Amino acid sequence: MAKKIVTFGEIMLRLAPEGYYRFVQADTFGATYGGGEANVAVSLANYGFDASFVTKLPKHEIGQSAVNALRKFGVDTSKIVRGGDRVGIYFLEKGASQRPSKVIYDRADSSIAKASRSDFDWKSIFEGVEWFHFTGITPALNDEVAEICMDACKAAKEMGITISCDLNYRNKLWSKEKAGKVMAALCEYVDVCIANEEDAADVFGIHAVDTDVTAGTVNHDGYKDVAKQLADRFGFKKVAITLRESISANDNNWSAMLYDGNDYFFSKKYPMRIVDRVGGGDSFGGGLICASLNGYDSQNTIEFAVAASCLKHSIEGDFNMVSMDEVLKLANGDASGRVQR
Repeated sequence: MAKKIVTFGEIMLRLAPEGYYRFVQADTFGATYGGGEANVAVSLANYGFDASFVTKLPKHEIGQSAVNALRKFGVDTSKIVRGGDRVGIYFLEKGASQRPSKVIYDRADSSIAKASRSDFDWKSIFEGVEWFHFTGITPALNDEVAEICMDACKAAKEMGITISCDLNYRNKLWSKEKAGKVMAALCEYVDVCIANEEDAADVFGIHAVDTDVTAGTVNHDGYKDVAKQLADRFGFKKVAITLRESISANDNNWSAMLYDGNDYFFSKKYPMRIVDRVGGGDSFGGGLICASLNGYDSQNTIEFAVAASCLKHSIEGDFNMVSMDEVLKLANGDASGRVQR
């Protein structure tokens, strides 16, 4: 029987100009759906898990379209609460060369942002569940949603469910001070922490030495120290840090590190030509959860997660539409990209 995972957050309508058009050039916008925890749920469903996404969405057709986008990939949507008036929107302008990508949010007063704690019966939602995942984006929506996240964490902890959190700091949603306070309380319940080069510094003031994310340099010893500080402060069983070296908007080097409380494990590094980087971190989280639930050792866990997220950068849209076999093939060394006939 497939292992059950629950993720909780906001799924949004993504509107993006065609190709590399700028917002001011666009006459049409492609419409897809995505959001941190929804993206993780899709990854896990693609890997054969029983993945359930929890949120609140309007009863109208746009809300239903968001539900259908998840159902298409086998995500369980039965725990989604229906109500409220709007689906959050984000606009994406894809960067190229030295021009960075841009995101504009239009998500105020979305159904999940207007949700109340009484909307969610976590004891029922978590029945038979082994893993719960959320990100720092969700509690950033407002104080009530942060309380809903806390309710979920407390219920999951009481029921012996493993809890993972991707820190995912978004400065367009809240201040570093507010993020640090709210996330510190939630992280007391978290078993597996996922972060990138900047999250630990932005949320908790923990910096990696000799690293400049804008210059594309990564210092391994600095990240060992960051992971240990995070684990020591909050009691995390594992800390995973993605290491993105940004050469340009199109070309990145991609790798990661896993700290399991005893040792540090670094993945191989992939030079990537990017098609779409949105959801890259979520695909990493989905791969990490998959490998952990499948009982992989630490080295193979980080290799699987990085390979999964490397492949995501080649796929349009938020969702990582890859199979276990495709990830394992890359993780095991076949990075040629040769045609499969």
